[in-house]
Amino acid sequence: MSLRQSRGGSDYQIPSLKTATQLAALEEAQQDWNNLKPLITDYLEGAGDIRVNSSDALALAYEQAKTSSLSMNDALDKLTNEVYLETERQAATIRLIQLLGVAAIFAYFLVFVFFFVRRLRETDAEAAAARQETQEIMQTVNTGLFLLDKDLNIGQQHSRALNDIIGSDRLSGENFTNVLRGRISDKDLKTTQQFIEQLYNPRVKEKLVDSLNPLHKVMLHNTSGSKAANNRFLDFKFSRVYDDKNIARILVNVNDVSDAVHLEQRLEKERSQNDMQIEMLTTILNVNPKIINEFITNTQTHIEKMNNILKNPGSSQYELEGKLKAIYREMHSLKGEASALKLHSFTKIASDAEDKLHGLQNQGQLSGNDFLPLAVHLDDLLSLSNTIATLGERINRSGPTTAKPVVTPQTTELDESVVEHSVSEAVMVESQIPNHSIGSIDIDGGLDIDLDSDTDDDILSFYKEFVTDIAQRQGKQVQLKSSTLNDVNIPDHVAKPFKEMSIQLLRNAVVHGVEAPSVRQAAGKAEVGTIDLEVQDSGSNFILIVQDDGQGIDYDSIRNKLSNSGRFSAEEASQLSQSQLLKQLFSSGFSTKEDADEDGGRGVGLDIIKAQVKEYNGKLNVNSELGQMTRFVITLPKA
Repeated sequence: MSLRQSRGGSDYQIPSLKTATQLAALEEAQQDWNNLKPLITDYLEGAGDIRVNSSDALALAYEQAKTSSLSMNDALDKLTNEVYLETERQAATIRLIQLLGVAAIFAYFLVFVFFFVRRLRETDAEAAAARQETQEIMQTVNTGLFLLDKDLNIGQQHSRALNDIIGSDRLSGENFTNVLRGRISDKDLKTTQQFIEQLYNPRVKEKLVDSLNPLHKVMLHNTSGSKAANNRFLDFKFSRVYDDKNIARILVNVNDVSDAVHLEQRLEKERSQNDMQIEMLTTILNVNPKIINEFITNTQTHIEKMNNILKNPGSSQYELEGKLKAIYREMHSLKGEASALKLHSFTKIASDAEDKLHGLQNQGQLSGNDFLPLAVHLDDLLSLSNTIATLGERINRSGPTTAKPVVTPQTTELDESVVEHSVSEAVMVESQIPNHSIGSIDIDGGLDIDLDSDTDDDILSFYKEFVTDIAQRQGKQVQLKSSTLNDVNIPDHVAKPFKEMSIQLLRNAVVHGVEAPSVRQAAGKAEVGTIDLEVQDSGSNFILIVQDDGQGIDYDSIRNKLSNSGRFSAEEASQLSQSQLLKQLFSSGFSTKEDADEDGGRGVGLDIIKAQVKEYNGKLNVNSELGQMTRFVITLPKA
């Protein structure tokens, strides 16, 4: 039912009465009201008119109201009690429903917690199992695994093998660069930092940057101080680890590849030895046997001389510098002969030795121990010489041989007070120079030659091939001519210096004398340069003449090189005469060539000429015309 509020005019819903008690109470109250209502109505009809006496009606209404109000109050009290009780019952029901709801929710919560905890335990168990598996893998795998962050810090977890591979017990949390510092070069360390930075750059392709890996088969130096711990070769591989699409970490996989690298080195060494033997066989099969035998003999002679020089005791800087120059000359001659025969293995070892000698020459202060590493090169050269001798004997058992018996390689022993014998700087240089500018010349090399009439044609062809090879390496075109090589018989005691000086001068002419084709063409010359090699017998002397139609000797170039190298000040160099400048060309270590190579630039070739001329009491005449030619005339007495 609905009740309207008197003032606001609003309707309110109240519960309907349903029980018999409620209805009876309501009926009783309604009956009492019905009894009272007519009396009140009668009174109200006459109450507004003063002419009508309404006191009786009021008295009746009053009396009835007293009776009805008590009865209605009792009825309404009963009704109120019934409604209250009903409301209490409904409230109890609602509370019960709420309690049941709360209980249901709590029960659901308990069920949820139970299943959640069980799932959590299962997840924890799975995670623990995964961790156990990971730990077992990290403990068992024989490769080094770890993670790197952007700051190059190693993660807390890494494989157990990593400690053995890197050779450090503490790696977790350490900075990767600190682990590598002192064990690889500073250059490689810096490159590694830059490489990892690029790996964290999302714009850089991983495959592209992987090809720049500086730690691929890198040698890790031993820093423990233990002799038992050798340097090892490690191979690091880097892979990106993504979190969603972001680069989160760098996974590093490192393996000890020392055995593989050593195997590669051994295979490479065997391959080099095979190539060397093929090279030697090619030389033996294509060169006159006498030239091969002379090369072997000369090689052993050079090595024996260097060995004796190394054993010579001494202490002063002058003696040590003289020792250095003497060894340099012998090594340079040996290298020249090997290069002429295309024995690149000999040439490589001799070039390496020359690099060390050149370093000592620029070192300033020398000591006996500085010469110790050269003994290894001598042993290697002697071993190669014995190898080629053995191969030659197998091929030419029935042929004549003039080679010395094969000498067993011996390790050179040096005193701690090693000193070198002094070598005079003096040289007999007779300079017949016209009033033209003259330039510097330097040479490298030497070659086995034989002036017997039986092999003259072979030797001339050999010389021509030698000159052609040098010209090709220098980017030049040169032809060699000789009209007297077959006419003069040189005795054995003079043949060796003639051979060495011939090759030094031929090499010098190609490297320093003859110009490049474009330069010659611009100067109005033929693109192909010409070298003349002549041998003369004057009765009491043998004369060797080597002349080229090249650029000649430039004094100003010599002066500039002397002042730039610090040997002379600019003022001192400007005061030097042409004869003095020419003598500088024959001093050890001086060359106008900017960069040394197989053919020249060491500043030793003309020093060898000077030493040979002095040793055989000969004379040297140099004549040059700038832009036109240079001629060397060497005279050696027959006696």
